[in-house]
Amino acid sequence: MSEQKPLALAAAWRAVAACFLSCWVLLARRRIHLPRERVGTRISFTDGTSARVYRETRLGSGLAKNPCTLVVTFRLRLVHGPGHALFRAESLLNTPLFVGFPGFTSKLWLAHDEDGRYRGLYEWDDPQRAEHYARSLWRVLALVSVPGSIRYTVLPGLRRDEVLSDPSLVEGAVGDGTPDWSRVTGQTPP
Repeated sequence: MSEQKPLALAAAWRAVAACFLSCWVLLARRRIHLPRERVGTRISFTDGTSARVYRETRLGSGLAKNPCTLVVTFRLRLVHGPGHALFRAESLLNTPLFVGFPGFTSKLWLAHDEDGRYRGLYEWDDPQRAEHYARSLWRVLALVSVPGSIRYTVLPGLRRDEVLSDPSLVEGAVGDGTPDWSRVTGQTPP
């Protein structure tokens, strides 16, 4: 994985603007779906934390041709207690900020964990596109996140649902370099 830093400011905002415009075409064509099957599932991570899936967003079939799993994490600034429920409700409005990026296929939205971190678990089509998205998103997240809390991991060649079903697949694909906050250890259905 390359050094983690945001995309240059102008390039990131151009990418977000293009995504926002593409989103409206996808909505008009009814390609964006909000399946409910995984909502309520608790996902555990190697660092000892876990988080509940509170939403899924899928584009079309949700399957990538050149799959990778993308895990993004951040801590919200100034959000505590009941503010978390408000964020989860309003976060649906953030959909136009990612669903129109080239390569997006699906996202599991995870509520804050025991350390106050939110995560997104994505399946993306093409690892370079996933990296471009994560570095663009960084600029948006920086507006509302605790400085230094934004991180991402790209797992090339792995479908998100395969990683959830068999977390040992990550070992074979990327070795020991995956951070503990992004390593799934299991899931508990609702």
